[in-house]
Amino acid sequence: MNEHATALPEPPPSLAGRDYLRARDLSAEELGGLLDLGLALKAAQASRMPHPLCTGRTLGMIFHKASTRTRVSFEVGMSQLGGNALHLAQGELQLGRGETVRDTAMVLSRYLDAIMIRTFSQADIDELATWADAPVINGLSDDHHPCQALADLLTLRERFGALEGLVLAYVGAATDVVRSLMEAGGLAGMHVRLACPPDYRPRVEDRVGAEILAERHGGSVSLVADPTEAVAGADAVYTAPWPEPVRSGRAAARMRAYHVDGAVMRLARPNAAFMHCLPAHRGEEVEASVIDGRHAVVWEQVANRLPTEQAVIYALATADRAEAAHEEVA
Repeated sequence: MNEHATALPEPPPSLAGRDYLRARDLSAEELGGLLDLGLALKAAQASRMPHPLCTGRTLGMIFHKASTRTRVSFEVGMSQLGGNALHLAQGELQLGRGETVRDTAMVLSRYLDAIMIRTFSQADIDELATWADAPVINGLSDDHHPCQALADLLTLRERFGALEGLVLAYVGAATDVVRSLMEAGGLAGMHVRLACPPDYRPRVEDRVGAEILAERHGGSVSLVADPTEAVAGADAVYTAPWPEPVRSGRAAARMRAYHVDGAVMRLARPNAAFMHCLPAHRGEEVEASVIDGRHAVVWEQVANRLPTEQAVIYALATADRAEAAHEEVA
């Protein structure tokens, strides 16, 4: 680490060598530590201060889904940390030709310091993490998007100064983003209100687990039927793309009740933030005047993917920090 990097806060040593598969994998203290480090890394990058924390290390990035933000943020982020990022498309790996997840994990662990995977099945990510010696980072699955949740919380912290007690209203179909928001918001002591259509509500086990987590940290997670009830007095209003089956026809007409427009935003607090994980479909889940208006922090969310993912990479992929500290004490 160079003289500039020493000014950065150290990530929680408990994260060294671990996986980041779900937001709830973190403790409240670890979540706070990653956000602290993310803020510091963002400030360092803004001032063009070098922070080569991962010199000589390589991140492998497995993609089974198309990607804009995840691909670019992880690749640029690793480069800024002084390391290398290796793009691994499904068709370029033997994994796409029948090699098992177990064998792929054991092979990649011999070459890489960390593995990021963006895929469909959460079970595949869990299996990869089971067999890989290198830390595994969930870049997105059909069930969870923990890296997006970190960027979202950093955005809210920058906007409001603190997270505890904030009210976040989510309007729309429950997605991977919603599950991670429930967990991360609960860890941070936030109040997460969900207004989801009957066919697209979070699974009971996911919601109950998030409720327990939130109560433990002074927050709450609640599901309401009416979007106006969820948004009333909220500090932030969040939505996401509608699922493909309800983007047209009669199903889309039923989703109109979960469309975020100016009238919905006026139910929130005057300084409320509008949030969206992207890609956005103006005229469907959100009105153009809202996502392009003064309340939107969407581009801050995009920007914050970079420093929060850098914080995760550094925290997980530099296990020798903990080993060196242990040897020094001994």
